[in-house]
Order: sequence, then structure tokens, then C-alpha cells
Amino acid sequence: MEEYMLPCLTKQFFHIPCPGCGSQRAILLLFQADFKGAFLMFPAIYPLIIFGLLIFINFVRPIKLYSKLVSSLAYISVITVLVNYLIKILL
Repeated sequence: MEEYMLPCLTKQFFHIPCPGCGSQRAILLLFQADFKGAFLMFPAIYPLIIFGLLIFINFVRPIKLYSKLVSSLAYISVITVLVNYLIKILL
């Protein structure tokens, strides 16, 4: 499965990681049941999974507090991605 992963074009051309670097490897680690490794590879993996599940559940059965939950998870995901990106860039 690793041979089918897409390369990071930002890293190839500009030699800096993009904010999403590590997400494919984190998903692969989740499939291998390495939950800690997935978090260390890409910390935003869990909020993004919950975000996606919430959107799917709302399509199946609408939720009353959907907009508040989605906006909260979106903010958490964006902040997590940005903090992770800044840490990768600065270290």
C-alpha cells in the first residue's frame, strides 16, 4: 500500500513540508492499528476523522447541533494542523 502513496509536491519542489504532510502515512498507521504512531505522524488525524464521521452521520440522520459541532471540529482541526505545521517548520 505504501507504494501507491502520493508524493508531497510541496516538499519535492520547495523542500519544505506542506501542512498535510504525514496524513497519508498516519492513515496507513491507523490501518495497522498503530494509534500512537498515527497521532505522532499527523496529530490532526483524530479531529479530522471525527469531523468526517459527523458529516456522514448528518447525511444519514440530521443532528440538531450539527452546525455548532461541525464548526467546533473544523476550528480544532485547522488549529491542530497549523500548530503541527509550525512545529515541523521550526524544528
